[in-house]
Amino acid sequence: MGDWYLIGLCVGLGVGIGILLAGVLGASRLGRLAAVGLAAACGAGAGFLVQNYDEAIGGAVGGLAGALGAAVAAGGTLRRGGTRGGTAALFAGAGVVAAALALIPIVGYLEAVALPALAVRMRRRGGERYAGLRILARD
Repeated sequence: MGDWYLIGLCVGLGVGIGILLAGVLGASRLGRLAAVGLAAACGAGAGFLVQNYDEAIGGAVGGLAGALGAAVAAGGTLRRGGTRGGTAALFAGAGVVAAALALIPIVGYLEAVALPALAVRMRRRGGERYAGLRILARD
């Protein structure tokens, strides 16, 4: 395959780690900041486990992209009434899926580009709490 595949794999693993950490630690602003730092460090560690500094840089960049992108979604989920445990469980599952998808060539790079772009879009279009069935309860 080549070195580009291993770097892309590490980028995708970093994205998965970033999503997982943002979901688990995303309850507060300090937690989201810690998730970004930890995701970069863990992504770099995963890169060093795979091969050398090229992959470590890719893993760190992927961790940053994943945590920054997912922190926006986690913060919005919790602001709109989501529970901490449910949010953490859903984001942990999404992180595992993102890391598994990184095994497909080029997908790791696409994840690192798409997730922050989606976060910017979500931030601009962020709404209020979902009314749900409360709107029907008015008589």
